[in-house]
Amino acid sequence: MKRASGMNPLTNALESSFQQLAPELLDIYKDLHSHPELSMLEHRTAAIASDYIEKLGYTVTREVGVTGVVGVLRNGEGPTVMLRADMDALPMAEETGLPYASRAVGVDADGQQVSISHSCGHDFHVTWLLGAARVLAESRNAWHGTAMVVFQPGEETAQGASAMIDQWEVTALPRADVVLGQHVMVGPAGTVSCRSGVILSAADSLKVKLFGRGSHGSQPQTSIDPVIMAAALTLRLQTIVSREISPLDSAVLTIGSLQAGTKENIIPDDATLKLNIRTYDERVREHMLDAVERICRAECAASDSPKPPEFTTLSRYPLTDNEQRATERVMAAFKDEFVNDALESKPRAASEDFSVFGRAWQVPYVFWFVGGSDPHAYEEARQRGTLKMLPSNHSPRFAPVLNPTLKAGLQAMLTAASVWLCT
Repeated sequence: MKRASGMNPLTNALESSFQQLAPELLDIYKDLHSHPELSMLEHRTAAIASDYIEKLGYTVTREVGVTGVVGVLRNGEGPTVMLRADMDALPMAEETGLPYASRAVGVDADGQQVSISHSCGHDFHVTWLLGAARVLAESRNAWHGTAMVVFQPGEETAQGASAMIDQWEVTALPRADVVLGQHVMVGPAGTVSCRSGVILSAADSLKVKLFGRGSHGSQPQTSIDPVIMAAALTLRLQTIVSREISPLDSAVLTIGSLQAGTKENIIPDDATLKLNIRTYDERVREHMLDAVERICRAECAASDSPKPPEFTTLSRYPLTDNEQRATERVMAAFKDEFVNDALESKPRAASEDFSVFGRAWQVPYVFWFVGGSDPHAYEEARQRGTLKMLPSNHSPRFAPVLNPTLKAGLQAMLTAASVWLCT
């Protein structure tokens, strides 16, 4: 991997300290990976992060938005640059076979016991931010301004960023002039990719409860069958994308859960659908949400349901829409630092609550991706046309390679921060 000659003072500082820093960070990463925590329950992770940055000289505020941690390091006059990492893990079992694989279990929001794993890479995000915080603290002669490191809870449930913002003013924390964040994704390790404009989709998750009238399976004429309603809606809702959204627009509607009944010869009283919508345009998003409600109500009316369907919002993620000028500056810095390994990203269908910070303060934000796949395996899959077979985020087999992913993420974060802190 070709790299630039080293004109960036922060990545120069990283280069000179990386051999000493890497073993410590890899130990932290493996520990976090082995001890994942569910959304809004990241107490152990938050304690590790807050203790670490406090020893570096950051002014630390704990329990911002339940478990969130904010560290502020003032270093003379200049802009306030926020670097953010999310901390939470997923309610799923890990199947990587790694020696430090998670065997953790916990209780989810519904009271169910679940396995827990860092199958989205947030353990890497925390590790990167800790490393960047240390480099900033130990190279204060290389930059000026205020560095603010934010360890956010609850990204997977779209709760954490909003919870932190709700408490921001009462904790007297500074507002950032720019908000920066990154995510490990499928892609050759050692690469970084970004784009101005929309980079991640908006996402809306809904629960729709359908009401019928239960009866014996031998007497369907006495029932109003919610299973039939749910089955019909599972197919009918797909036509919103195929028949109501222009082929020039992009949207996805997924029904991930259909729950009804307990026994094969009992027609139940109700059924529940859980669905997820992904869009890249606010106009399309509003049309999709309106169409879901219209079609669900119409199906229930057609079935003579005893009452209208009940809609519950499970989560809402805004678009991640990188501000053009700030993004162009970051991408130029990436090109200087990473040379041919700085790539132009395409929009992704994944979603994030990262942009909540920038939107709340009406300041620019920039989000980008760091590759975490073995470069040789990735290239082989690309040549064979089997990239979709590589374990991706939220796969039980997702496991970013440690090197060069660790160093590349540190380089990317410090490179982006330097655009504002080293001018």
